[in-house]
Amino acid sequence: MKLDRRAFLGGTAALATTAAVGCAPAAGFKGIPPASAGFAAGPVEIIDDSAGIPHIRAASKADAFYGQGYVVARDRLFQLDLGHRRNMGRLAEAFGPAFMVHDHAERLFHYRGDLDAELAALPAEVLACARGYCAGINARLDEVAGDPSLLPAEYRILGSTPLRWDVRDFVLARGASIGNVDDEIRRAGLAALGRLDLDALVAPLRPAWTLRVPAGLDVAAISRADLGILGEAAVPLPFGTTPSPVRDPAAPRSEAGSNAWTIAPQRSATGRPILANDPHLGIGGAAPRHVAHLSAPGLDVIGGGAPGLPGIMQGHTDRFAFGRTNSHNDQTDLFILALDPADPERYRHAGGWKRFETVEELIPVKGDAPRRVVIRYSVHGPVLRHDPAAGRATAMSSITMLPGCMGSFAMIAINLAHDWASLAQAFRWHPSPTNFHYADTDGNHGWQVIGIAPLRSGGHDGLLPAPGDGRFDWRGRIDARQLPRALNPAKGWFASANQNNLPDDYPMQARPLAFSFREPYRYECIASVLSAQPRHSLADSAALQQDFVSTPARELVALLPATPSAAAKPAAVLLRGWDGVLGPESGAAALFRILWADLGRRVLEAVVPTEARALVPSIAAGELIRLLGSPDARFGADPAAVRDRLFDASLAAAWDEAVKLMGADPAAWRWDTLHKVRISHPLARLPEIAAAFPAIEGSGSGGDNFTVNARWVPRRGYGVSGGASYLQVIDVGNWDASVYLNLPGQSADPKSPHHADHYAPWISGAMQPLPFSKPAVDAAARRRTVLVPKVPA
Repeated sequence: MKLDRRAFLGGTAALATTAAVGCAPAAGFKGIPPASAGFAAGPVEIIDDSAGIPHIRAASKADAFYGQGYVVARDRLFQLDLGHRRNMGRLAEAFGPAFMVHDHAERLFHYRGDLDAELAALPAEVLACARGYCAGINARLDEVAGDPSLLPAEYRILGSTPLRWDVRDFVLARGASIGNVDDEIRRAGLAALGRLDLDALVAPLRPAWTLRVPAGLDVAAISRADLGILGEAAVPLPFGTTPSPVRDPAAPRSEAGSNAWTIAPQRSATGRPILANDPHLGIGGAAPRHVAHLSAPGLDVIGGGAPGLPGIMQGHTDRFAFGRTNSHNDQTDLFILALDPADPERYRHAGGWKRFETVEELIPVKGDAPRRVVIRYSVHGPVLRHDPAAGRATAMSSITMLPGCMGSFAMIAINLAHDWASLAQAFRWHPSPTNFHYADTDGNHGWQVIGIAPLRSGGHDGLLPAPGDGRFDWRGRIDARQLPRALNPAKGWFASANQNNLPDDYPMQARPLAFSFREPYRYECIASVLSAQPRHSLADSAALQQDFVSTPARELVALLPATPSAAAKPAAVLLRGWDGVLGPESGAAALFRILWADLGRRVLEAVVPTEARALVPSIAAGELIRLLGSPDARFGADPAAVRDRLFDASLAAAWDEAVKLMGADPAAWRWDTLHKVRISHPLARLPEIAAAFPAIEGSGSGGDNFTVNARWVPRRGYGVSGGASYLQVIDVGNWDASVYLNLPGQSADPKSPHHADHYAPWISGAMQPLPFSKPAVDAAARRRTVLVPKVPA
């Protein structure tokens, strides 16, 4: 039966009011209930394929983004809405006073400039598409308001309702993130102990650099308390395991990264470029990618997008493929301000006193009175901590707070670009640090570092906090035009895996950019494969994405003691014959990961003084291997003997732990029995949520933090906490041959066939087709819906 609703509903306040939109199912396909909201100028056709990918066909680009907003809200409404509430600082309004600290932190990082001026600076087409996306979300909200049975179960359980969207929200919310200022605080603490050398254990600088304390900085006065509200908010949300948007400083540094590479036609088995990308994201809660296909005159793009962010982040248009990895540009600095003893609302700057700009906000709180908070800003940015009793405050400079740094519009601009040249204009709207990979139908392939970085003054490199008296203020910005790039490199391929890829001639002294590049293990493995293959195929790229070779494992095995004790011998024997491949079926891989964690703890206890251990919570993989291979005076008077005792004790302890975890028979040990892939609702700690949204589980995985097929091992336990949840291999020009995976599936609804249909293929590495051409999409179609503008009755 065709459903029809003759209601007339307007658009949001930021949009022109138009006729309502209803869903008219096309003949021969199962329809869905009608939508209603104003924006689309013409029919928007949505074809859902056999994997639940919505292929959106519209008469205008803005209408295509309207369709994307609608389908994301259809498939992932609660995930979308929770992120939106968090960004807007409106959690307490729905969930109570325990969420106040998160709201306070987010509102501190709301843009306080002219929102309309920011919007006016955008290309008109980009702005129209962003408005379309918001209106599409609101269309779904109107739909569920008209038929509450469509509302996801979380809202009934939690007693909340979803927020409406406005394009100005994309300008307002800039993201409360610690960035790397916690690294600065750690280094200040080590400097106060006279042990800055220990920083290389936890976070070796890449490229090599000498740490210097900025003149006039009192390192002894600095502590984690200086993170203020951001430090308080760096905890999971109270009702579940949903992580805070603020980076958890206790998370292992190795838990970050992605892989991407491009292959030139002359080295490709297809005779066309190939682009592969697998962003490494959190695994265990809400799926971070939603796949969609947007088509309209002048627009044809498909791939993985982030719910709440309009556009496609990794994928391809009809002209070029694109992917990304993190480039780690340092975009934040912590400044220490001296308060005026006579008036703590003033701080010393440029030889005088400046008054903080203040904003008072009244935050609604469910079940309680609204809370009033005072938010301060210095010339540097948001004030994290204001402590009149101590006569000091801390402020944070962040690229995200600068005019024009509105990352929510970046994907739209990139998706609307046509080639390498027009992308240069799109990059202007992309402030976050990224290695952008590119390959087009003309046979070109390239890489460009994009994102914004600060131009610092006073010789400051951003690695420690700095006095906020004006000597070290930011004096400008570095953008993509000044950052490294390569088009059609002579070697015929290009790869990035979060390694230090700054060219030797990059002017680090004049424009310090980044020092937190990751260990080079994944890149070195990728490079060794690509450089050895004269004709690289799509299957080769897919296989490389599934590679479980661990360089640290091989290096550690090479260091095993020749004559272990009786207690350590079983472990040494099992590992000595191992190839260092962390396959799911490998018992040696399980033993290695247990040993790795134990060795790291023992080595830190041996080389880090007691008073510094809180500041050095982990050891970088390369540093652990170096210390074991070349023990030095940090181990004491007889370094080799101490190293041998530690290694032997750790081997024995690892064997005992493996027996306890996996049984007495090592032939039955498997890495995947420990390295489980469990995906649960972020709020699964609530019994009613857990009952309504059963966990997706049952299998384990190979890999770890350092394998190309990244499967992060958390600091505590052995489950999979992150990795390549979305993967793509793009056959540039022969688009229908492209393949992908998206864990666990498109829909957040447990009743949907696309809730977990990618779980098993992801576990086994069975890449799935990504249909793009009209015939391929039509052949894969399973449901067709048309959003039709209707005239009110």
